[in-house]
Amino acid sequence: MAILRCNTCSHMREVRNDYIGKSVSCPKCKNSTPIHDTVIFVEKVIEKYHSVSNRLRQIEKQTQTQLISSKLPEKPTLPADVDIFNTTAMTQKKEYEPILQWFKQKKIQLNINHKALDTTGFFDEIALALGEKYDVLKEITDRIKRTQNNNYTSVTLNLSKHSQKDTKTIISFCEELYEYAFVSKYFYKKKDKRVHLTLQTIPGIINFFNGEWLEWFVFMKILTHFHEKKVQYACLRSFKINFPNEDIHELDVFFINQNNIPVYIECKSGEFRSEIDKYIRLRKRLSINPKHFLILVLGLSDKQAQGLSSMYDMTFVNEHNFMAHLPLE
Repeated sequence: MAILRCNTCSHMREVRNDYIGKSVSCPKCKNSTPIHDTVIFVEKVIEKYHSVSNRLRQIEKQTQTQLISSKLPEKPTLPADVDIFNTTAMTQKKEYEPILQWFKQKKIQLNINHKALDTTGFFDEIALALGEKYDVLKEITDRIKRTQNNNYTSVTLNLSKHSQKDTKTIISFCEELYEYAFVSKYFYKKKDKRVHLTLQTIPGIINFFNGEWLEWFVFMKILTHFHEKKVQYACLRSFKINFPNEDIHELDVFFINQNNIPVYIECKSGEFRSEIDKYIRLRKRLSINPKHFLILVLGLSDKQAQGLSSMYDMTFVNEHNFMAHLPLE
């Protein structure tokens, strides 16, 4: 049999061999359409396929060469004597240059928030203290967040039903909040076992308790690991990316390890279900391995995390197990 293949509407069908070399009216769009010998037509299709396939292999080789050329330097990112909890070193362009290059290859521009990389304040210390003891301190942060959102400034905590160990942890944390000026007033009435806090009203503190602390916690846990292991890395927090079509997304925590593997962690301290589709699309646009695109949901159980990870092309984690899912070596 011969083949009719319309160049206008791509309609295709078999016809009798005696039509080979002739032109007929396309039964779909009515335009004049040539009739091809089946064997010759298939040979040309295969020839075109091999040509395109070879071109794709050449592009892949060029991409791999570019990636190799943009690998991290062969020494630890920061000197060993740098105190990562009190430095502006991460704000220097050379520290996150590999990330800039990775996005540049995808024609994506970055808007870096240098304040999010400056650890000379106390956001990082309080975030670590909160994240490490979140199961005990959750009550405090929930009360602070709720009080702030209702435009009040006074919080009273009743510790009478807490264990001695948990009470000690809560009091110690509240003392840190006061020492670092996250609250304007603090008083513990030992007889009644009540903590009284007067909250700050500045936007930076409000944003911190509204969820920004979780980004700081993840960021500092990653930095601490790499710095202690003395390996290469590049890491950014709370920055915006601009796609070629002018779509803008804000990313929470992104790093590239010494093997040039890109990793993204989205930090969610509240509702996340309505945004799952958005993050699936974002992962595909960035072409990041599902194992390395993490959705960290505060308070999510291990069972829920495993179930959601099996349902969607992303890795769901919580504040306890996220480090175990990161390619840190």
